[in-house]
Amino acid sequence: MAEVTIRECNTIEELDHCVLLQRDVFGLPDLEISPRRHLIVSRQAGGWTLGAFAEDRLVGFVHHLTGVRNGNEVFGYSHMMAVDRAYQNKGVGARLKWSQRARALGEGRGFIKWTWDPMQARNAHFNLNRLGVIVSSYGVNFYGTDYPAPIQHDAPVPGIDSDRLFAGWHIRSTRVERLGKGESVPITATPEARIRIPSEWTQLLKQDPGRAKQELQRTRDEFQQNFNKGLVCAGFERGDGGAGEPQYLFYRPDVLME
Repeated sequence: MAEVTIRECNTIEELDHCVLLQRDVFGLPDLEISPRRHLIVSRQAGGWTLGAFAEDRLVGFVHHLTGVRNGNEVFGYSHMMAVDRAYQNKGVGARLKWSQRARALGEGRGFIKWTWDPMQARNAHFNLNRLGVIVSSYGVNFYGTDYPAPIQHDAPVPGIDSDRLFAGWHIRSTRVERLGKGESVPITATPEARIRIPSEWTQLLKQDPGRAKQELQRTRDEFQQNFNKGLVCAGFERGDGGAGEPQYLFYRPDVLME
C-alpha cells in the first residue's frame, strides 16, 4: 500500500474527488453531499480542506470551516471527514484530525467543534478516547428525519431521527496535547454516570427499526438528563465483543485535566 501524505486540497479536481469520496463512503443521496461549490466558498471564508493522498490518489479528507462563538472568538468547525474504505482502520483518519489540529493551532485557534451519531461506537471511541474531545450538549434530530432513499453501506434507515453529539475539542488542553504525542491519558476519576448503546447499531437499524427508534429515544433522554445535571461526557468503553454493551462515561467537569 502506498505511503499516505497529508496536504491541502487546492485544485478543482481534488475537490471533485472529495465529493465522490463522500458518495462512496457514506452512500448518501446527492442532496446530502457537500458539493464542490460549498468547499470552494468555505475556503474563501477562511476554511480549508485537508486531503490524505496515496501518491496522487485522494484516499481521505477533512473539511474545516471557520465559525464564531462567544461574541468574537473564532473557532474551527469540522464539517465532514471521510476515508476510503480500503484505507479505514489504518490511521488515516487520526492523521487527518491531528493535522487539522496542527493547522488550527498555527492559525491561533484553540477550539474545534463537530458532530457525530451517538449510536456509532467506533466514532465515540475515536473522538472521546483517542482525540480527547468533551461533550456537553446534544442535538435532537439535528439534520432532520431521514427520508426514503436507497440504503447503501451504513446509511441511515428512513425515518430515524438524526440525533447528534457535539464534540468539543480543546486543542490546547494538556490532555489533547499528550494524546497527540501518542501517550496514554486515562481519566482516573470514577464516572458519575454511564449510558449504554447497542453494540450492533447498524444491524439493529436494518432488522428492527422500531426497537432502534426506542433505543435512540432512551439514549437521547439519558444524555439530556446527565447534561442537565451539569455532567460532561469524556470517555467511552467499547465492550470489545464481551458481554457488556458499549457505554458513554460522564464526569463532573472539575475532575478533568485542563
